[in-house]
Amino acid sequence: MMNNLFRVKGIDAIIAESHAGNKLKRSLSTRNLIALGIGAVIGTGIFVLTGTAAATYAGPALTISFIISAVGCIMAGLCYAEFAAMIPVAGSAYSYSYATLGEFIAWLIGWDLILEYLFAASTVSVGWSGYAVSFLADWGLQLSPALTSAPFDYIHGQGWVATGHLINLPAMFVIALFSFLLLSGIRRSAILNNIIVITKIIVILLFIAFGVSYIDSGNYTPFIPENTGSFGFFGWSGILRGAGVIFFAYIGFDAVSTAAQEARDPQKSMPKGILYSLLICMVLYILVTIVLTGMVNYQELNVPAPIAYAIDRAGEGLFWLRPFIKIGAIAGLSSVILVLLLGQSRIFFIMSKDGLLPPLFSRVNARYGTPHYSTLFTGVSCCIIAGLLPINVLGELVSIGTLMAFVLVCTSIIVLRRTRPDVQRPFRTPLVPLIPILGILICLGQMLALPMDTWIRLFSWMAVGLVCYFLYGRKHSKLNNRDSRIQ
Repeated sequence: MMNNLFRVKGIDAIIAESHAGNKLKRSLSTRNLIALGIGAVIGTGIFVLTGTAAATYAGPALTISFIISAVGCIMAGLCYAEFAAMIPVAGSAYSYSYATLGEFIAWLIGWDLILEYLFAASTVSVGWSGYAVSFLADWGLQLSPALTSAPFDYIHGQGWVATGHLINLPAMFVIALFSFLLLSGIRRSAILNNIIVITKIIVILLFIAFGVSYIDSGNYTPFIPENTGSFGFFGWSGILRGAGVIFFAYIGFDAVSTAAQEARDPQKSMPKGILYSLLICMVLYILVTIVLTGMVNYQELNVPAPIAYAIDRAGEGLFWLRPFIKIGAIAGLSSVILVLLLGQSRIFFIMSKDGLLPPLFSRVNARYGTPHYSTLFTGVSCCIIAGLLPINVLGELVSIGTLMAFVLVCTSIIVLRRTRPDVQRPFRTPLVPLIPILGILICLGQMLALPMDTWIRLFSWMAVGLVCYFLYGRKHSKLNNRDSRIQ
């Protein structure tokens, strides 16, 4: 039984199966992949979480938090780049773990990726709903709160409570819209994503360029506020806690790897798509944080829309920028939703191809070349989650799941360098094992800094995954049901 649980699926077998049965259309260029990465990353983190993290955990030193998270992501990104070029399939960290750590670990990471993409898409759609409702209100279109908020909320110390609202329809609407777009083909989705990415980058650059002249250097003092006496609330522990919380801001670059079977030249374009998009987002995040905490004292930034708040505080001089900020936020959140839905449907697709999920999820539409049942299931699930649950509960489930995936990918690089030194590597992670080890330590440090409630939810989610694996996945696994050699 233990041998079956940790049986490795050979790299050659993974690549051969992807070529033999790949009905997905290869339509994505390097530029498309970079845009997908930027589209997935720049969203909730920069438009929503920056203010809360600065006001609650790190103060102006949130810039350091962003750098810490970025370093961890770059270490993990280098490992992802090697795998994406070496194993250019849609499974991302799931497939990489299958080739190195065995089926059981692959299942756990696949289940973990569902936590990342499915719940992250739902989380971002709730944020999208808030900005969209606010934008419509500016134009005199008032939507009923009963139809724009979740019917349930979770209050620490009290538990679940009823809010009196019915459902969050705008959040469900945007999920449904992009799900149908993804059904119509990857090329159309990529073109729309390119347009959205250009829009939000322009808006962010406008904020940076015009906000610099409104910086008050006094807002940077103290740069690292004194710790309150509790771990994670200001001081250096607050910087680390802030890094763990705003790590959500970098989530998504790994989604580029799920599009490997739809890239024209994945061995060359996948590493560029992952690393270039991550570097661009890192620079933009750091610049926005510097300008934001310079324009407004960090103690005032615990608001849902911190960039819009900073624009308001600047007065009439920047009032013209306010509608563009909201458009940029809506565009930014839209592209994140689109890419996360894409990534989740491809994870379902590849796990189904391996027999760990029902075969329905691996069927591909003959006309559009998309996994239509997988996409529909993803869309319906996200609609239900986004319509019923509050953003705070959803957000807590995402960061720790992503950090766990990064730890396993970094570990897999070390393992594969020892077990398969002969395999062709179009891109090689430099300074192995130093880079993967640093990635592991930084990501683990951020995980340990997260609240205990987050860990409890992670263990609960993984426990459900174990039940699903032993009741269905293990029995239907194609690898365990055929006599194949371990490579």
